[in-house]
Amino acid sequence: MAQPSQNPSRQQKVIITKKNDSKLVGILHESETEEIVILCHGLRSTKEDTIIINLASALENAGVSSFRFDFSGNGESDGSFEFGHYWREVDDLHDVIQHFHRANRIVTAIIGHSKGGGVVLLYASKYHDIKTVINISGRYDLKAGIEERLGKDYLERIRKDGFIDVMRAGSFDYRVTLESLMDRLDTNMHEACLQIDKECRVFTIHGSSDPVIPVEDAYEFAKILPNHKLHIIEGADHSYTNHQDELASVVVNCIKETLLQDRVTSG
Repeated sequence: MAQPSQNPSRQQKVIITKKNDSKLVGILHESETEEIVILCHGLRSTKEDTIIINLASALENAGVSSFRFDFSGNGESDGSFEFGHYWREVDDLHDVIQHFHRANRIVTAIIGHSKGGGVVLLYASKYHDIKTVINISGRYDLKAGIEERLGKDYLERIRKDGFIDVMRAGSFDYRVTLESLMDRLDTNMHEACLQIDKECRVFTIHGSSDPVIPVEDAYEFAKILPNHKLHIIEGADHSYTNHQDELASVVVNCIKETLLQDRVTSG
C-alpha cells in the first residue's frame, strides 16, 4: 500500500493542560481551515497508530485540518494506563474540543477507532456540541471481548486478587484492576447511544472480517441510531491491514459530505 504523503512543516505538536494540570499531547495537521477533525485512538494504542496517522494524512491531502492525540496514560500524555475508564477518555476529548473552541476553531467531527469509537459515541451522548461522529470498529457490547484478554473466570480471579496482569509473548503488558474492569462492565453503549441527538450524524465503519470486534456490533449500532449510515469494508480486519486506502477514502468522503452540509446549512 502506498503511504499517504505527509508535510511535516504543516504538523505541530500541541500540549493541552487539563483542569487537574495533567497534560495531553497531540499533533495538529494544519490545513488552514476553520474546521478541524479530532482523531481518537484505541485501547493500548497512541496517536502514532497506523490508522490514525493515515487518516490524518488523508484529511490533510483533502485540505482538512485534524488533530490526533494521546489519551491520558497513553503515549506522551500524562497519567497511568487504565483498561476501562471510557468516561475519563470522554473528558480528555472534551478538554481537547474546548481547547480548539477557545482558538476559534469549529470541531466539525470526532473520529475514533476501536475503543476510540466507543469514546466518540459516549462523548456525543453526554455533550451535544458535535454534529458528526465517525465510529470505526467500535464495540457495542462492552461485556464482550474480555475473556479473550483476561482468560476464563476473570471476574472470580480479579475479585479475589484485585487485579489481573495481562501478558504478551510471555512478558508483562499491562495490569487490569477491579475498578477499571467494573468501569468497563458498567458502561452501557446501548443506553448512551439513545441519548445522542437525532440531529447528530453518526457514521459507523467496520470490517467484515474483524476478529477482535465482530461486524455484528456495527449492525447493532445501525438498529438504534436514527441518523446513522453504515459502511462495511469487505474483507477488512480490525486494523484494516490490507484496507487502509479504502478506509481513508470512506472517512474523507464522510467528512467532505459533512462539511458541505454544514456550509449549506450555515450559508
